[in-house]
Parts: sequence; structure tokens; C-alpha cells
Amino acid sequence: MIDAVIQSQIMAAVDALFDEQVDFLKALVRIPSLRGQEAPCQDLVAERLHRFGYEVDQWQLDEAEMQHHPGFSPVMYTSYERAYNVVGTHRPRQRKGRSLILQGHVDVVPTGSAEQWTSPPFEPTTRDGWLYGRGAGDM
Repeated sequence: MIDAVIQSQIMAAVDALFDEQVDFLKALVRIPSLRGQEAPCQDLVAERLHRFGYEVDQWQLDEAEMQHHPGFSPVMYTSYERAYNVVGTHRPRQRKGRSLILQGHVDVVPTGSAEQWTSPPFEPTTRDGWLYGRGAGDM
């Protein structure tokens, strides 16, 4: 169970940065990051991690190397040519406590027919307190 003081501090930090984080999510939604076209979205993630003081590592995906992994599944209709991973690492002044890993993805599935959308898929829209747009609720 988490300590009540720590929980209160976490909630205060979330509340203080909530609008900024929603704006960041909107910026991500505006990028049509379909498979094979994720680079601009990954660039935005890396920039944000840098801004928050994280050590950022980026590396190109190597399909030949991944093929030997037991869970490998080939990507159809595109390549890994412009695909890369981004990792942000926060290094605290003192090494103590627990670690937290947040993992996600930026690729989205194709939007399908425009008639099936009540608003453009890559234009974030807020209705009734919910954010809508392609990828807005993926993670």
C-alpha cells in the first residue's frame, strides 16, 4: 500500500501538470503516426523527455536482429526503415527506492472511412470531458 503522504504528493503533481499533459497528448494525436510513419511522433516524445531532464536513448530497429527473437512477427506492407525506439531514463541523485517503467507505443491503426468519424481522426476533440482522436486512448 502506498503511503498517504506520497499518494497526496503524487496527486498534487498530477493535478498541477494535468493541462500540460493533455496538451501533449493532443500534440501526439495530431501526428498521423501510422505504421512506418512513427518518426515525427517519436521525435516529439524524445523532445518532451529531454525537456523534463531525462537521459534519452534512440535507436534504429534492426529487423535482421529481431527475426531471431521468439516473439518476432514480420510487419506487412511497410518496413522498419524509419522506425526507432525512444527510451527516457531519470537518474535520481540518490539510488534508493523502487523503479517505475512506463512503456507505450506511438503507432496507430489506419483511420478507415472518414464517414465513421464524428470529427477528423487526427484533430483532437474534447466532448463531455473525454478526448477523442486516433490514438488518444491507446495507452
